[in-house]
Amino acid sequence: MALCLVSSADHSSSTPSRMRCQELRQFGQKLVRRRLLEPTNDSKSPTAPLNTLKLVAFGVASTLGAGVYILVGEVAMFIAGPAIIISFLVAAVSSVLSGLCYAEFGTQVSWTGSAYLYSYISMGELWAFITAWNLILSYVIGTGSVARAWSIAFDSLIGNHIFQALEGTFSPYMPYYLAKYPDFLALSLVLLLTGVLVLGVRESVLVGKISTGINLLVLSFIILSGFIKGDLHNWKLTEQDYTLNTSESSDIYSLGPLGSGGFVPFNYDGILHGAALCFYSFVGFDDIVTKGEEAPNPHRSIPISIMSTVFICFLAYFGVSATLTLMVPYYQIQPDSPFPQAFLHVGWGPARYVVAVGILCFLLYRLQSSLFPVPQVIQEMAEDGLLFRGLARTHARTKTPIMATVSSGILAGIMALLFEFSNLVDLMSIGHLLVYSLVAFFVLVLRYQPDCNLSKNEKIEDKIQMMPLVKENPLDSEPEAGSSKTLKSLWLPVSTTPTQKSAQIVYGCAFLLVLLLIILSLVLAQWPSQVFSGDPVLTTVAVLLLLLITGVMAIIWRQPQDPTPLHFKVPALPVLPLVSIFVNIYLLMQMNTGTWVLFGIWMVIGFAIYFGYGIRHSLEENNDQQPPDSTSQMLDQNMPNDESG
Repeated sequence: MALCLVSSADHSSSTPSRMRCQELRQFGQKLVRRRLLEPTNDSKSPTAPLNTLKLVAFGVASTLGAGVYILVGEVAMFIAGPAIIISFLVAAVSSVLSGLCYAEFGTQVSWTGSAYLYSYISMGELWAFITAWNLILSYVIGTGSVARAWSIAFDSLIGNHIFQALEGTFSPYMPYYLAKYPDFLALSLVLLLTGVLVLGVRESVLVGKISTGINLLVLSFIILSGFIKGDLHNWKLTEQDYTLNTSESSDIYSLGPLGSGGFVPFNYDGILHGAALCFYSFVGFDDIVTKGEEAPNPHRSIPISIMSTVFICFLAYFGVSATLTLMVPYYQIQPDSPFPQAFLHVGWGPARYVVAVGILCFLLYRLQSSLFPVPQVIQEMAEDGLLFRGLARTHARTKTPIMATVSSGILAGIMALLFEFSNLVDLMSIGHLLVYSLVAFFVLVLRYQPDCNLSKNEKIEDKIQMMPLVKENPLDSEPEAGSSKTLKSLWLPVSTTPTQKSAQIVYGCAFLLVLLLIILSLVLAQWPSQVFSGDPVLTTVAVLLLLLITGVMAIIWRQPQDPTPLHFKVPALPVLPLVSIFVNIYLLMQMNTGTWVLFGIWMVIGFAIYFGYGIRHSLEENNDQQPPDSTSQMLDQNMPNDESG
């Protein structure tokens, strides 16, 4: 009798802890629940398929933007000097690595056309929200930065009268972390184009072609003129040149710091910091993935198009940055209007007006086109219940997502109103670098998952029939044989195909690698000279981190990959995705503290929305609460009976 009472007491005391564990497990399952999605049947096949050449043209038109006209001057003057061409090279390499990862998922699930949907299908709800939330930030910031760039270029063309009037009025009252003056012109421009979108006006293909043609003509004229009027001495400047120029100029306060002179005046730290900002200029190549359904051979055309787009854009950025630093000493560049002022500097005054008008026309089109993706992402998230459902409301006649368009336009206008162009570039770079890192992480992990077939021909019924088979896999139900067997499986997997155990090993190792790469990037970014000069502590730490990274990467390499044939696979797995993640993280470490604070505020707002609203109103949450069907009954039959004790 006493024994029964004791066992009953033990059972009752363990019940609350078991319930808490079950609730915690259910909460964790909500975060990683995946969306079962198939392509819609009403999608019309394109009448004019996009071949590789058309995809390259589309990618170049989407990528060449404000960075080539405004960002070049700021990075060259304050951060990298003539070595900005190396900064663009580093940014291009990072874009190529990210582009290869984008190409794999773009050809694997070409009908989604969105990193958000791909994340939802493959990794789960929380990952999808983080991806989409960063995409919204990047698109909104991109719109605000282009509006700010247009305002700066227009003001420079009319003699900087707007800047002088607004700075004198508002500058004493603006906090240090905001712009020197509120840019009401940029705000008005964004709101005007937002109203145009609300009315249902779509992006014009003809206007896009004309704008891209104007852009290429302006770039060609700048590059040819620069190599004619350039001077190689401007890549070998000394302190004597700086002193001579400042002694002859009464506008000394506007000159930037000289640095150490020469081709790399701000050392290699400046090159890497400049690369983090120059990455902004390559944003847009991922739009090619959204056209995968329209490509007749996406497995071939998408990877080639992405690589070609990045290469062509790098040549353009290399040409204009080399031209600018050859025409004008880097410390005399006018960052707000670098190219018109450069033509004035070399004595080609009339040419600056032609260049300025061409820049304004192109930036106006880029501003309009940059507004289009934001409402689409917001509407998709709202329809899935991750954002407020009112944001998905569309106009009955124009079918325009009114609330999503208005909210994104207002947010982009506020960004353009209050923040400097350089701050907007930093924020946009953070958003895209994180999204690209997540895509590389997804590609790495999913290749080692069992039965990870995301093709559009996969049926939900097939998933249901496969679930009991996965549960009854003898490799999963086999009892543990001790720690020695677990350690042995890290290097010698028991199966040639992925299992639940090998997938968990890869998942854990991938997270550990990301943590080690963050620590290594932090050490290299904060103390680079000490590490490479042989400091006993920091060098030892860096070497140990590299050894750990190599060992964990070897464990992942030994695990079996999913044998399912894909149209395109990232080569050299797991090395290439990890190198992509490392380069992106290292560039992220170059951002300043203020930018990280703003990004942290954005993420806190996002997590508050998700955990306060999205996790309870998600469509997947509603599906989970439906009456048990055949799927749940089969799962229940495979669950252990907790009440048997």
